[in-house]
Amino acid sequence: MSTDPKLSRTIIFVSGNFFVLHPGHLRLLKFASECGDYLYVGVNDTRPSSDYPSAQERAETLRELNFIHDVTILHDGLENFLHELKPDVIVKGKEYEATRNPEEAWLKNWGGKLLFAAGDAIYSGTSLLRDSHSEQGNIWRKPKEYIERHSCYRENLMPIIDNFRKINVAVVGDLILDEYIQCEALGMSREDPTLVVSPQETKRFLGGAAIVAAHCKSMGASAQFHSVLGNDDLSIWAEEKLAQYGVKSKIKIDESRPTTLKQRYRVGQKTMIRVSHLRQHEISSDIQNQIYSDIESDINNIDCLIFSDFNYGVLPEKLVKRLIKLGRKHKVFLAADSQASSQIGDITRFSGVDLVTPTEYEARISLREPVSGLNIIAQDLINKCMANLAIITLGEAGSLVVDRSLEIDRLPSLNVSPVDISGAGDSMLVGVALAKTLKIDSFKAAYIGAIASAIQVGRLGNTPISALEMQRALA
Repeated sequence: MSTDPKLSRTIIFVSGNFFVLHPGHLRLLKFASECGDYLYVGVNDTRPSSDYPSAQERAETLRELNFIHDVTILHDGLENFLHELKPDVIVKGKEYEATRNPEEAWLKNWGGKLLFAAGDAIYSGTSLLRDSHSEQGNIWRKPKEYIERHSCYRENLMPIIDNFRKINVAVVGDLILDEYIQCEALGMSREDPTLVVSPQETKRFLGGAAIVAAHCKSMGASAQFHSVLGNDDLSIWAEEKLAQYGVKSKIKIDESRPTTLKQRYRVGQKTMIRVSHLRQHEISSDIQNQIYSDIESDINNIDCLIFSDFNYGVLPEKLVKRLIKLGRKHKVFLAADSQASSQIGDITRFSGVDLVTPTEYEARISLREPVSGLNIIAQDLINKCMANLAIITLGEAGSLVVDRSLEIDRLPSLNVSPVDISGAGDSMLVGVALAKTLKIDSFKAAYIGAIASAIQVGRLGNTPISALEMQRALA
């Protein structure tokens, strides 16, 4: 390893644009300063327009940080400078871990190593300068190596999305209404350590299995939706919204349960508290039989059946088994997602479906495998669910894709600056299920699902993703 000849200290190197020195930068730089003795920071000599601070101005700002020892402007590019400096360690943000990093090859020349700062929030100085109040996240990553391995090129994927219009989908599961209450923070209570807020605006969205059906319709497929609602005003709003989105709903009313409502109280871009109004008991045998009869009567017109299970009682074990048996008999593509956030779910009870899309946490609790490696988890999941494709979502780290042949690949998240992660899994589920219904290669289907997910997390609240949005994203 190389050290500074004057100071005989280990050199740590970080580089970037640093258009706005935000908390994400500070955490990254502080992490780097603790990895060695001498922190060297490089500032890229580039800026999109004159509205952005110059490289000299950005360098001067960084020099004000007392834990940075030296700052240089990279006039001649990064590679030439690194070969001259020969740092012992290069530190990059966690979001780069799943991408190609040319520094790895350069570091081998002098025995250096590459580290990724773990656990930091992701910010973008460019987006902060452009519009600090924007609801649209638009910092996209393009995973070149994954695209090349699986031929996920625009000209290959555009016709797939266009053919979604040929598919008839049935969705069954828990309908949820999501309310976002935007608040003004008034301060701390003098009586007790409680944050005091004043509600300013309320927005309501379809959620749960309902938005899964709405995504299907908006992406081009014909969609019917089967669920249970309470005898209340919220159920009227939900059915009207489904009709507005073009979803054919076959809703059963259950007097014993109110329509599920989840409220999120937000200040700025942060959710301060969530409040859920719900009942979690199983629907009656009579309502189960009604749902089964509705789907059975139309099964010859259904190409894809999606179970969207939030574990609030709409999909009891008996109904699930009957519907899977029915779907397999009629060669319907079957997909399932069983969420376990504040509730407990088990994706393995959907054994026999073609596609499962759990989070890592959901997969581990279903398999009772808290410590095994992800590859083992993925293989066990495929085997226990008897599925043809499993996509384990990993939050900001993307997803792990494994097909029946046990071929595995890692797909990075495409949007590295999410606004609201609610609904990311729902949109992924729909994108993959529609593509697989068309008998598309699993890894292309996963990429289409990742595009839908990236669009979803780039905005506040669940709104249906259109085929046109997905095609524009490919461009």
